[in-house]
Amino acid sequence: MSLEDDARAYHREEPPGKIEISTTKSTSTQRDLSLAYSPGVAAPCLDIADDADRAYEYTAKGNLVGVVSNGSAVLGLGDIGGQASKPVMEGKGVLFKRFADIDVFDVELDVDDPDEFVRTVSAMEPTFGGVNLEDISAPECFEIEQRLREEMSIPVFHDDQHGTAIISGAALLNALDIVGKEPESIRVAFAGAGAAATATARFYRSLGVRAENIVMCDIDGILTTEREAKGALDDHHREFVRDVPPGGLEDAIDGADVLVGLSAGGIVSPEMVRSMADDPIIFAMANPDPEIGYEEAKNARDDTVVMATGRSDYPNQVNNVLGFPFIFRGALDVRATEINEAMKVAAAEALADLAREDVPDAVVKAYGDQTLQFGPEYLIPKPLDTRVLFEVSSAVAKAAMESGVARDRVELDSYREYLEGRVGKSLEMMRVVLNKAQSDPKRVVLAEGDDEKTIRAAARMETDGIAEPLLVGDSERIESVVAERGLDFEPRIVDPSVDVLESYAERLYRRRRRKGVTRREAASLVRTDPNYLASVMVDAGDADAMLTGLTHHYGPALRAPLQVIGTREGANYAAGVYLLAFPDRVVFCADATVNQDPTADVLAEIARHTADLARRFNVEPRVAMLSYSNFGSVDNEGTRKPREAARALRRDPAVDFPVDGEMQADTAVVEEILDGTYEFSTLAEPANVLIFPNLEAGNIGYKLLQRLGGAETIGPMLVGMDKPVHVLQRGDEVKDIVNLAGVAVVDAQEE
Repeated sequence: MSLEDDARAYHREEPPGKIEISTTKSTSTQRDLSLAYSPGVAAPCLDIADDADRAYEYTAKGNLVGVVSNGSAVLGLGDIGGQASKPVMEGKGVLFKRFADIDVFDVELDVDDPDEFVRTVSAMEPTFGGVNLEDISAPECFEIEQRLREEMSIPVFHDDQHGTAIISGAALLNALDIVGKEPESIRVAFAGAGAAATATARFYRSLGVRAENIVMCDIDGILTTEREAKGALDDHHREFVRDVPPGGLEDAIDGADVLVGLSAGGIVSPEMVRSMADDPIIFAMANPDPEIGYEEAKNARDDTVVMATGRSDYPNQVNNVLGFPFIFRGALDVRATEINEAMKVAAAEALADLAREDVPDAVVKAYGDQTLQFGPEYLIPKPLDTRVLFEVSSAVAKAAMESGVARDRVELDSYREYLEGRVGKSLEMMRVVLNKAQSDPKRVVLAEGDDEKTIRAAARMETDGIAEPLLVGDSERIESVVAERGLDFEPRIVDPSVDVLESYAERLYRRRRRKGVTRREAASLVRTDPNYLASVMVDAGDADAMLTGLTHHYGPALRAPLQVIGTREGANYAAGVYLLAFPDRVVFCADATVNQDPTADVLAEIARHTADLARRFNVEPRVAMLSYSNFGSVDNEGTRKPREAARALRRDPAVDFPVDGEMQADTAVVEEILDGTYEFSTLAEPANVLIFPNLEAGNIGYKLLQRLGGAETIGPMLVGMDKPVHVLQRGDEVKDIVNLAGVAVVDAQEE
């Protein structure tokens, strides 16, 4: 099937289209319905009648954007009308929801007259928190947007104009930095003079480009005073008219530093590229075919050609989805009255800054393991980079407050945490731990210190003030990676091939000499096995915590810490715990990595350790000892162990958390079962700490919850050790390493 046929099938599949309305409150009882509608709904209605602002308190208005179009200028399709444009507008709604958790009603109008369009949209202001205008033809789009901005007290944004301007503006800032030029000194030629081109030219002026250095061409050539005198130009073109001789696109491009293409494919030749200034910047953004092909432009000259297009199959795609969801998110959250120039500039600068940061592994994987590192082929972030939400929305909200268009204010640090919560519960939970870690960073030794991911994670730990990383590994390799990745980081390295390690060897020998380890073998282990060296460093107090496991299987990675550091006083066993985050709750699952067939005493100990861990995440533990039996319904050796563990914990005066069992998994997590069938349970609410009866059940259970339940996962986190040690999973990403380092630091703080 062709792409077109696949798209038809995709849209036709039941239910047709791409969006639906879902409820956000319970509707399972008669009382729920009476609260949602009659008679209860009258109370909030009357409150809003008294104070219109309470609509933001009682309704979805504050998170609802209207995507409005008449279908008169649909990208690549032209004037197809409002009805035919509906799949595009639904698609826009999908992007708003996917990238910024903003709800959308798409509104397609069978209206061509600007006066009628403005009246219709303006009358819908009580419905929406903001309006995104889409695919409206020029020059009517200029008048419509301007008038709606004047008449409405909510943000109005024509993405076709400003989206391209903002995203390409971010690319321009970084491209100029790469070629060593300044905005005020460059000449810019525009191929195209439509809505996107004129908005982009205006925006470039806001970034510092001089108006007199911008030359714009339409299909008839350069916009000149001569053409203006003949009445051949629209009103919105007049600000770009130049008193220069008549000429075509080739004349405008000659000597230009930057070419911005927003017109038609194939209109720029290699000869035109060769006529440009040194190290030219070319943004050929016509879709689907750019004004000049990527390879064609790059091969036209021997110096640096910094190139961007509107296509996803080449580097530096200027994609509007990098802008509008995050701009609206920031604007809605401070209830801005408009999206002004300061907010647009803030968005562009935030995007430009983010492109200079190390790119998360998940983003690299999503784009086919491309090399994504700041430079000529990576000027702007990728849309799937979740950090865009945090950086751009925060920057927009800040600019709105500073420029006086915000009706509400947010505290920017807590606002970022709020945005993380919108992306996923796991980020919200990790923020609790990372904030604690930042309050008192500790020394974390990274046993696999010369692995590239570990080095990048170490740089992030130090930059974010989470930990003081110590890298065990080859110093030349580590410093080479730091240089190649452009990391702003001066690593502290323990290199076994050059550093003096005799004291560590002697300490290991004393620890293990009655376990068959000779002095010579101890010296060899600290030289050749980074897990032993890192473990001894923690044991000696030269590091506060340890991470390993990225390139080792779990068991072998854990062996050295268990032998050297061991379990804490009063503890006989370590255990592995996963935090599973769902939209409405988090649960801790143990043991999923260490103890194969625990006794009742071991299960009780695991429960104590896991409850302590839950509190580090500010979660008050409610512990369920899991089985396939409910409170004695099956009596055998297997069901007795969790039953006895629960009984021992309840009898222990030092245990200050509710615990019960044995119980089935659904009994543990479903409130109706606990309150109904088993109202005698000591758990007043569903459990959030699940202790599995053995390793097999724990590993199977957490993986099913993760994969089928859609849970986000943090871990495994190792509990019960005498000093903080965490064993990563092979193939973990940089963020996972940083997260476990944060957990290790909080462990060390409590030590």
